[in-house]
Amino acid sequence: MSLEARREGRLSIGTTPPGARGEARHELAGVFGAVRARPSMIALLFVLGAGAWWWTSVRMAGMDAGPGTDLGALGWFAGVWVVMMAAMMLPSLSPTVALYAKMARGAGWARGLLFAFGYLAVWAAAGVLAYGLFRLGANLFGGALAWHTGGRWLAAAVLLAAAAYQLTPMKNACLQQCRGPLRFLRDGWRDGSRGALQMGARNGAWCLGCCWALMAGLFALGVMSVTWMALTAGLIALEKTLPWRRAATWSAAGLLVALAAGLLVDPHSVPGLVVPGGVHSGGHAMSQMTR
Repeated sequence: MSLEARREGRLSIGTTPPGARGEARHELAGVFGAVRARPSMIALLFVLGAGAWWWTSVRMAGMDAGPGTDLGALGWFAGVWVVMMAAMMLPSLSPTVALYAKMARGAGWARGLLFAFGYLAVWAAAGVLAYGLFRLGANLFGGALAWHTGGRWLAAAVLLAAAAYQLTPMKNACLQQCRGPLRFLRDGWRDGSRGALQMGARNGAWCLGCCWALMAGLFALGVMSVTWMALTAGLIALEKTLPWRRAATWSAAGLLVALAAGLLVDPHSVPGLVVPGGVHSGGHAMSQMTR
C-alpha cells in the first residue's frame, strides 16, 4: 500500500475528534465498524480460539493443575504454550486484526493471519523465557520452593507483585496501546506482508507489557489449569474492552490480592486451586507431558 493509499485508508476510518472522550468514541466507532466490515475474519479467529481451547482442555486432562507443576520438556511446553496463547488471546485480538484488515484494503485474510502470527510469536518467546526462569529457579533453589516450604509464599508474592503492577504507569501506558488499536495502527503502519508481521509483533509486545504480570499470576496459581487460564483470559479481555479502564485494572488488582491472601491463610478454601500434595493433585503429570 502506497503512502497516499494508506492515508486514504486512514481517512476512511474517520478524522480523530478533539478531546479524550471524542478520541475514545472515535476508537470505538472505528473498531465496531471494522468488526461489522470483516465478520468472516472475526469468525475465523474465534473458531481458531475455540479450537485452541478444546485442544488445551483435552491435552491437559488428568495433569497436575496446581502451582509449581513441572513444565516438562522445552519442546512440549513451547507447543502447549503457543496453543494456550492462541486460546486466551485470539478472541480479544480479533477486533484489532479486523481493523488492520479494513485499513489494509484488498490485503485479504492472509495478512490478517500474518498479523496474528506476529502477535503470537512474541508470546511464544515470552513463554520460552518463562520456561528458562522456571528451570533456573528449580536448579538454584530446589526443595526450598516446594509448596509446603517456600512455594506457597513465593506464589503469594508473585500474585501481590502482579497486583501492584496493575496500578503502575507502565501498565497504564501499555494498556492504552492495547485499548487504542486505531491509533496504534495509524501511527505505526507498515506495508506488505512483512509489515503485517512487524505490526503484529509490535502489538504483541505492547500486550506483553500490559499482561505479563497476569501471566505470572497464572504460573503462581497453576499454569496447566484450564480454570485459571479462563480467569486470566477473562481479566485480559475485560481490561481491553470495558469502557471503565480504571475499574477493570483495580478490580483485577483486588482479585489478585484476595487470591494471595487465600494462599497464605487457607489455600484449600481458594475455589479452583489444586493444592500440591492434596488428594486432587495429579500424580501422573510427567507421563502426560512427555507423550
